[in-house]
Amino acid sequence: MSDEYGGDIVTITDPEGNDYELEHLDTIEMDDAYYMAFLPTDLDEDDPDYGIVILKCDSSPDMGADLYVPDDEAAERAYDIFMERLFAEENEEGEEDGETAGEEE
Repeated sequence: MSDEYGGDIVTITDPEGNDYELEHLDTIEMDDAYYMAFLPTDLDEDDPDYGIVILKCDSSPDMGADLYVPDDEAAERAYDIFMERLFAEENEEGEEDGETAGEEE
């Protein structure tokens, strides 16, 4: 995904006060809002709860920081956009390596 954003670690706190560290993968703009894709840094890839976390980024002038909030209604659409971008980038990388779609050896 976008090198411009990848690799940043953020800590979020849920309503119960639990802290989670997430690695920022990519950001998209959709419906005049920003949606960010993250992966948990504290879970093993084999953990059933491991997967992409999509949060809406709301700026908060009162707090002087960004707030990351779930938006279940838009999350599925945002997820689809993130996956399209990921697979498009993978296909471009494969073509750069000399592979061609539909080519069999």
